[in-house]
Amino acid sequence: MSSSPYLSNAPAPQTPRPNLAFRELRGQRSPGEFAAAVRRAAREIDERVSCDARYIGRVEAGEIRCPNYAYERVFLHMFPGRSLTDLGFAPRSAVRGRAARPEPAAPHDPAAHDPAPRHDHPPHAYPHHEYPHHEESDVRRRAFMTGMTGSTATVAVAALTPFGVPLGSAAQDAPLERHPARAGVGAVEEAIRRIRLLDDRHGADGLYRRAAAPLRTAFELLDAGGAPPEDIRRLQTGAGELAISVGWLAHDSGRFDDARSHYAEALATARMAGDEALEAHAFCNTAFLARDAGRPREAVRAAQAAARLAGRLGSPRLLSLLALREAGGWAGLGDRRACERSLARGQALFARGTTDADPEWMSFYGEAELEGLESQCWSALGAWGRAARHARRSVALQDPHFTRNIALYTAEVADDLARAGRPDEAADEGARALALLRDVRSSRIEAMLATTARVLLPHQRDAGVGAFLEAQSAARV
Repeated sequence: MSSSPYLSNAPAPQTPRPNLAFRELRGQRSPGEFAAAVRRAAREIDERVSCDARYIGRVEAGEIRCPNYAYERVFLHMFPGRSLTDLGFAPRSAVRGRAARPEPAAPHDPAAHDPAPRHDHPPHAYPHHEYPHHEESDVRRRAFMTGMTGSTATVAVAALTPFGVPLGSAAQDAPLERHPARAGVGAVEEAIRRIRLLDDRHGADGLYRRAAAPLRTAFELLDAGGAPPEDIRRLQTGAGELAISVGWLAHDSGRFDDARSHYAEALATARMAGDEALEAHAFCNTAFLARDAGRPREAVRAAQAAARLAGRLGSPRLLSLLALREAGGWAGLGDRRACERSLARGQALFARGTTDADPEWMSFYGEAELEGLESQCWSALGAWGRAARHARRSVALQDPHFTRNIALYTAEVADDLARAGRPDEAADEGARALALLRDVRSSRIEAMLATTARVLLPHQRDAGVGAFLEAQSAARV
């Protein structure tokens, strides 16, 4: 579970006091060794934290006065019988500047806690998503915005402008000191649109860092309150959608732990707001992440949880996408029959067409995406030729606006052809994908092409293959 989306509204930053009690508990272990012990303890209780030496250093320096709920559970598991204050942390109520809130319900499908193993080893894993892992602290990502007080709310709203987001008319309608949330509603919603637009064209790698600041600010504005209930509800939805968008950027740039944390944050926000559409969206992305991270059983459960929610929303297209997400999980498990059933259901739902109930975020899901997701299923099942045909259809059907998806599915074609024993054609498609990466930055696509290069290595003496391998190697430098 991620940390709470609510941040401190303390009147001023305090000088950190070193946490000597925590330092003593570390003993002779290095910060890196202790961080590894924290991650092991987390796995023992089925929790996920992105703990590294940097996080341990920040705790010991007193920069983290109170850990988020996930870390709290892990630390109390590591040191049974001790409280947070015994470990040198401040009480949660002191950090929040108010009485502590009850812990929100865990934002996971209850089925995710069944005895089934967390990591499945299916007959055919998805070969495309072997990203390099960049471990970063989720607490660092949620660091306080210095100077965010009632009298400086203008600064917080201005932080929503890394993407050129205007503040909107609400900024002039009411004093920001009294209505910071109202001033930020339009800016948050526009930030979501800008992030999605830039991702469509350029991929995730260059956007992830920039997107974290608007996300922090959105939750800070939500915590500030002071706006009418309808504005607060819009801001809750906006903050949750923004968390999903930033989570997708983390996902596509290979930061799986960060992505999982963002999606969990969105789920918690959705449940607190009673927003089923947002909750379905968060489960949809969780399913996609689980598939790519090698947890296909979790992908199936998350997609099914999303479908239960989406069934009340009146959007056949959303249900179609969720059926394809479930199919991806079944393919990862090697269950061809279940995968085919989900694919057929998704195609039938897609054929019903669009409705006014279709969510705005689903603008990417057209026939091209349907073909692309089906190609990934066949690839996971080892039906390389069939996968390549669907991936080619996806490329041909793509709107030119979706540059990143054109690059993605061109890389899919290359990999499927390589595995189907058609190295020359694979090299040609790989070269096209490399050319598209001049305008797109995506660790996911780069990792796919690196995998394709390894498959083609035995054919390096072929002129076309050799040229592709050389270009792919040069692109990585």
